[in-house]
Amino acid sequence: MISKSRKTKETDIVVSLSLNGKGKSNINTGVGFLDHMLESFSKHSLIDLDIACKGDTYIDDHHSVEDVGIVLGSLLSETIYPVENMERFGSANIVMDEACVSCDLDLSNRPYLVYEVDVTGKVGQFDTELVEEFFKAFVSNARISAHIVALRGKNKHHIIEAAFKSVAVAMRRAMQKNEKIGIPSTKDML
Repeated sequence: MISKSRKTKETDIVVSLSLNGKGKSNINTGVGFLDHMLESFSKHSLIDLDIACKGDTYIDDHHSVEDVGIVLGSLLSETIYPVENMERFGSANIVMDEACVSCDLDLSNRPYLVYEVDVTGKVGQFDTELVEEFFKAFVSNARISAHIVALRGKNKHHIIEAAFKSVAVAMRRAMQKNEKIGIPSTKDML
């Protein structure tokens, strides 16, 4: 496992991961719903994750959610690049009961996010608008291009969890080893 930490006035975070894991996780961000989503991400990406965050949740969950995305994305970037002998592209449609969310992504070394997941309000105490903040921070710092699109759904929990799972499965597929491909770019670098 490799680790990265970040300490600000708002958060103190340590993230450790192993790309070639089994989807095991030990996550405590202080934000219960985020813990649940990241456990699901770990399980379905097969990335082992340890995440500890102490944040100013007495204000709200924004700083913790965004900063965990920053640190996790940064650590993935350090681990993935330069991309070589990997598929590079991954996609997944994940169904959770009535909900279906699609993710198409590219380990491009060029961050870009398309986020079309229209959920508002709260899931328990969690502000659903923070999901987009997490993915913005994650994608920017991981330097990946990702299109996350809700195809259908009514239950906010199902839609958000399907989003995290679709990103996880798409990441797993994009990181799939392929010795024949070498550097998966006509530029010979990513």
